[in-house]
Amino acid sequence: MMTEDISLFLAFSAGLLSFLSPCVLPLIPSYLSILGGVGLGRSRLILAAAGFVLGFSVVFITLGILVSATFSLMGGTLTYINRIAGIIVIVLGLNVIFDFLSFLNYEKRPLLQGRMRPGLRGLPAAFIAGAAFGAGWTPCIGPILTGILFMAGQSGKTGAAAFYLAVYCAGLALPFLLAALFFDSFLKHASRLRSHLPLIRRISGVLLIIMGLLILSGQYAALNALVQRTIFRYIDWAETGALPFRLFAQWLTWLQKF
Repeated sequence: MMTEDISLFLAFSAGLLSFLSPCVLPLIPSYLSILGGVGLGRSRLILAAAGFVLGFSVVFITLGILVSATFSLMGGTLTYINRIAGIIVIVLGLNVIFDFLSFLNYEKRPLLQGRMRPGLRGLPAAFIAGAAFGAGWTPCIGPILTGILFMAGQSGKTGAAAFYLAVYCAGLALPFLLAALFFDSFLKHASRLRSHLPLIRRISGVLLIIMGLLILSGQYAALNALVQRTIFRYIDWAETGALPFRLFAQWLTWLQKF
């Protein structure tokens, strides 16, 4: 049970650290202002943030499913793939700390660089912007996301991979939604957070190195059964929960068939 908690804790923490990365946190006020519109009310801002979160979650979870399917097709070579993946994640962690791979600093900002077209404002526009974030900002949050994707890929089950990425997205989404809910307060304290970005970067690097060592040693592979039990417990619990929880449980049930 402890190893399961550690695994999910790492996935959730990775999402939080992605939010706090130097190319995401300083731009959060701009994201929210563009998505919700300046001076148009908190309800619209929160709705836009929810659409944005849904957009990048769909992209990241889809990536997790694709990586898991690719790992499954590799069959007997999976042990070697795990070793390579572990080494890659360790190198990425070291680079986050020491920044010796300059080509990894490249990033794209497809929709958020400028203003959205007036006709796209609202939930659809926020969803599109979130999907663009997921697709275009991966070079920036890529080291952490890569670690989570490799972790998900080792599960061998599409449902487990989707669950890992959902936990990661929850860690990334929670502070984003809180920033939208308490927008004025966030603006006041954001500058203080920026001063701690170098420390946050080092913590992210250490987290990646730990994940890489666990992947390299095969420890994440041993957690698959525990993750599966977590999924089944969630499905049982969601049967009596609200509609969004039931829909997510039905989706996980469907993924278990693959």
